[in-house]
Amino acid sequence: MTDLRALTLKHLRAHEATVRHGSVTAAARELLVTPPAITAQLKSLEDLVGAPLYDRASEGFAPTEVGRAILKLAEDVELLVGQAQQKCRALAAGATGTVTLGAVSTAKYIAPAIVARFRARHPDISVQLVVGNREDIVRGLERNHYDVLIMGRPPDHLRLEARAIGDHPHIVIAWPEHRLATSSGIDPGDLASERFLSREVGSGTRLLMERMLARVGQERPIETIEMGTNETIKQSVMAGLGIAFISAHTCLSELAGGKLVALDVKGLPLVRQWYVLHRADRDLSKAAELLESFVVDTWSDLVARVAAPKA
Repeated sequence: MTDLRALTLKHLRAHEATVRHGSVTAAARELLVTPPAITAQLKSLEDLVGAPLYDRASEGFAPTEVGRAILKLAEDVELLVGQAQQKCRALAAGATGTVTLGAVSTAKYIAPAIVARFRARHPDISVQLVVGNREDIVRGLERNHYDVLIMGRPPDHLRLEARAIGDHPHIVIAWPEHRLATSSGIDPGDLASERFLSREVGSGTRLLMERMLARVGQERPIETIEMGTNETIKQSVMAGLGIAFISAHTCLSELAGGKLVALDVKGLPLVRQWYVLHRADRDLSKAAELLESFVVDTWSDLVARVAAPKA
């Protein structure tokens, strides 16, 4: 009865080398063992298979049909072992694996370009990109949902390893025909009569906007309309529905193309920093380390590319 559950690589390698060389002595020399050790492996293998491996009527070690089946198995196993070895080396070097990259929604105009260029350089590393507003992203960070994260001001209540990667300017945008579009040195108080288009509660941009409007509004409330995405805000501003306080990096191409203008308001742009970070209590994989370093090295160049007007 055939039972291969106790089959080992030593069995398969002894059989393959013996058939290839036609000699137990030569097989032993190649495998750096003694001839009796090879003979013992072949006898053990025949016991496991429950049938002869070699045609006793032939000279040398001509395999039987069963012997050829085990020989094919030996070749297949060696191929799989080689592939697994390459995979392990690649993992150890960080050349393969899966990384989850989180990004706040204001970074979504740059993050896909990061993923695309990183995958071109490291095709065996899979990157899962997750985008959300600041509140959602911080919640995911608390729950260890991300390996690497791109965001503005890091939350204070978590132990993080964070590196600043570039300026994050915030501006007030308007449609090109707006009454203040060509004005210089606009006093923030002049914006009090404007309708502001705003991101939802929980957005980092919303928090900054509220701080700015608290200074602008003085004694009178400022009209605001809440919108869920930066895309909706930009389209609404271009349509003349209102103006918006927004991350400059969300509208680089529209500004460069003349579809929007940045109002020249005193005290703006309000410059914060972009950060790439991970939790300090979590060891990064080699693949995640490669991605984090890639973000640091390429961020400024990618921002410039997004800002370039399309031909």
